[in-house]
Order: sequence, then structure tokens, then C-alpha cells
Amino acid sequence: MTFNISKIILPTDPGIYLMRDSDGNIIYIGKAKNLKNRVKSYFNQNQNYKTQKLVENISDIEFVLTDNESEAFLLESNMIKKYRPRFNIELKDQQRYTYLRISDEKFPRLLVSRRTRDGKFLGKGKTFGPFTQGSSKLLTIGTLRKAFQIRICKTLPKKVCLEYHLGNCEGPCEFKDAQDRYHKHVAALEDVLKGKNKTKVFTKKLEEEMQQAAESQQFERAKDIRDTLIRLGSLQTKQKMEYIENSDEEYFGICIQEQSAAVMNFRMINGVIRDSDKFFFDLVGDNSFSNFLFQYYSTHPIPKFILVSELPENQKLLESLLSEQSGFNVQILSPTKGKKKDIIHLILKNIKLIHSKGGDPGLVELKEILNLDVIPNIIECFDISNHGEEFAVGSMSRFVGGIPNKSGYRKFKIKTISGRDDFAMIEEIVKRRYYRLLEENSELPDLIVIDGGKGQLSSAINALESLGLNLPCISLAKENEEVYLPKNKNPIIIPKYKASLKILQYARDETHRFGVAYNRAIRKNKIK
Repeated sequence: MTFNISKIILPTDPGIYLMRDSDGNIIYIGKAKNLKNRVKSYFNQNQNYKTQKLVENISDIEFVLTDNESEAFLLESNMIKKYRPRFNIELKDQQRYTYLRISDEKFPRLLVSRRTRDGKFLGKGKTFGPFTQGSSKLLTIGTLRKAFQIRICKTLPKKVCLEYHLGNCEGPCEFKDAQDRYHKHVAALEDVLKGKNKTKVFTKKLEEEMQQAAESQQFERAKDIRDTLIRLGSLQTKQKMEYIENSDEEYFGICIQEQSAAVMNFRMINGVIRDSDKFFFDLVGDNSFSNFLFQYYSTHPIPKFILVSELPENQKLLESLLSEQSGFNVQILSPTKGKKKDIIHLILKNIKLIHSKGGDPGLVELKEILNLDVIPNIIECFDISNHGEEFAVGSMSRFVGGIPNKSGYRKFKIKTISGRDDFAMIEEIVKRRYYRLLEENSELPDLIVIDGGKGQLSSAINALESLGLNLPCISLAKENEEVYLPKNKNPIIIPKYKASLKILQYARDETHRFGVAYNRAIRKNKIK
């Protein structure tokens, strides 16, 4: 079925558009001077075959606004490299960058990190990079291994090898004191790869060795160290993600609505937007803009200037922590005029667009009707499919952004209940689902929907409470499409024309269909 373009707001600004399929995957990214005109053109008749196939796969479209077409062009290029949609041109230029990996073995090794075609890193452990000047990677790795006494053997031997006798390894395979020191060496190596201040200590050590080699007339050795120092310069200055290389500014806008916050950022190179991300978090406990920034920069390169729509609490402390972590002075500023203020204004404009769209207007309605703290972007719906006392199964559908996320669907064999007790079965499958998510530390839904009435809802709430969870949970009764809430005696009736009710019905119907299909398959196999 062709995507209904009339159900989303189409901005007339310049920017990029991201087209997603029914599983939420980005399948195409494009740019436009006028987003409304460009996106509507896809749905005109007489399109070529490839465009028709693209349109057939569209389930949602989202936008990122820019100030002009040039910024949209560069943003599009970098977002394509980041997400690699299947309908975009693929540029195979990854090999220009080297990534290094510290393995997760008992005594870790330093290796070149390989990547698959879809950009995922092979092997377990911590990955660092990208580092430019890839031709120097072997000499750089060799020097780092020797300097930090990192083993090179693929399998740990029982006795020390030649590397120990050459002074390149302390022999953790044989000596207990070397084992105790080994993890300190690895931690120091990580600091160098992250670009912390210890890189300077390591560099100074090499400079002293080069001086000693020159004084001892070991000119070949001195030349090797000099070349290494030149190559190691890339470790200090170029270990940023490709899309923010040489950037010294990053912009953040934050918008708070009731008990939740939406944050959007722009990364800049030479004053032009190169990438953007969106983040959402609940204002619970110590959650704050300041905590968000600190967590963000624990996994992202730190720029010299962080421009924000409003100054975070503990600004000075945060600046101090980020400065210590990066090795240079970091400033957090809230611009009041000029181009920087315009960029912040543009980010806030984008956040407003996100809120007005909400992934689907029905999700915004649900938030208001059910009095939820956040827009229910992730909805999980449960149902029991019975066919006599012998055949009973549970099913769950998962919706993301108001559309089915079929890879997230789950089916359950009833394990602890016999007979036809729908209430107890709902309690079992809900408890099993969220016990597993807690064990795996996986993302929890924004809203749980139970197919049934007040009794089924009470069973689901009992399961959640037994796990110590307080997630929004409702039930939808089929007969009159009544919505039951845990603390309300009477149900809510949502008008049939409301988009919010259509989302709940869609989730319920998908769960029912999925459960019936599973039940039918079990009965068929039983008969065979």
C-alpha cells in the first residue's frame, strides 16, 4: 500500500528527508531547497521503476531542517555515509581510515579493527579511531605494543617467548607480577588511543629515546623513532569521527515539555552543518541537561566549544571535567547574537517540528489522552490466543513511531498455566517479557497495551509490579473499543475517527493476527 503523504506535515524549508520502511530502517536520504515540493514529487505518476519501488517501501518520512541548500547537501552526504541506505549511492571509501582494537581477552592485545560491508566492526573489545594516514598503522601499532608491553602472541604460551627476551613484553604468561601490571599497561594504552594527556607523556618518552639514539650514533634507530613521532601525531589530532574532523564547535538545543526533554545537536565543520542527532530522556531523578552532555561526551569526541540553547547546571564543573578528559580547554557557551544564535534557533525549530509531528499525530494524541509523561514512541501489545484447553499461546507486537516493527514481534508458549485462564496467561507472558528485557538491560517500551478488559489489565499490572516496574499500561476491550487505565474505575472512550485509537487498534489487530498464526501452526504440527 502506498504511503499516505497527506498524514504528515511537509515543511517548506531547505533540509534533508529520511524515508523509512515498515521496520523503521532508513531506506533513502535526500536533500531539497523546498522539502514539501521535493517530497511530494515522489508521489506523482509516471515515475521510473526504481522510484516506484522506493515509494512502495516507504512507511514514514522525517525531516532535518537547514538554513540553506548548501548545508542540506553536506548534511545529506554525511548522513548517507552514516546510515548507508539501500536506495542511495554507496561510496566505498572506508579504507582511507584505520581503526584500532583492544581485544577483550584476559590479557588484551592491540589489533587493527576490521569492518564488514555494512560498517560493523569485527571482533570483540574496544575500538578506537578512525586514524588517518593508514599506511603508518603497522609501525604505529608495533611502537605502541613495545612501549606499553602489550603481547603479540595469538595464543597465550605457557613459557615466555622471544618478545620477553627482547624487552617487548613482561611475560604475563609466566610471571605473576607481570600479570598484575599488565592491566595498568592496557589502561595507559587506552588513554593514548583516546587522545588524553598521557599521549604527551608517551611522546616525550620517545623524544628522549630518539635523543639518546642520536648521541649513541644509532642513526637508523633515531630515524625510526622520528618517523614514529610524525605518524603518532595523527593519534593526537585526528582521532575524531570522520564527520567532525577538525571541527571545534558543536551545537545543542533542548526543549522541555512537562517531565521529558528533547535534545538535538548539529556538528559543524567550517561553519557548515555536517551531521545531526536527536535524543529524548525523562526528567527523572538526577536526569538533567548537564548529565546528558557528560554522558554524550563519554562516547563522542569533545570539541573546544559547546554551544547550547540554555546553559546547563554545574556548567563550570562540566567544563572542567571535559577539559581534563580532552586535554584542552573546553568552553560551554549560550550565544546571544549572530550566526551562532541563528544555528541554535534553527535547532529549536527542528525540535518544534519533531514535536508537532511526533512520529505520528496519533502518538501525540495518545500522550495527551492517557496523560503520559512522554510520547509513546515504542508500544508493545500482548494477546492470548486460545483454541480449546490444549492449545494456548501468547503473542506480542511492537510498534515504533506508530508503525509495526516486525523484527520486534514475539510469541510465547504458555509454560506455567493449564486450562483456559486468560488472566494468568497474560500475567505469565508479560512477566517473562520484561524479566528478560531487564536481564539483558534492553530498552523498555513507552506504553504497554493489553488486548482485553479490566481483568487482563490487572494481571499485567501484577506482573510488572512483581518486577518492580512502573511502566504505563492500558487495555483495549474489543466490544466497544474501551480503553482501561489502572487507576480509573471507568474506561475511556476514544472517538473512532481519532488517529490515537487507530494506532491502538492496529497494534491490537497485529498482535491477534500474529498469535492466531502461531496457534494454527502449533495445531497443524500436533496433528501431523
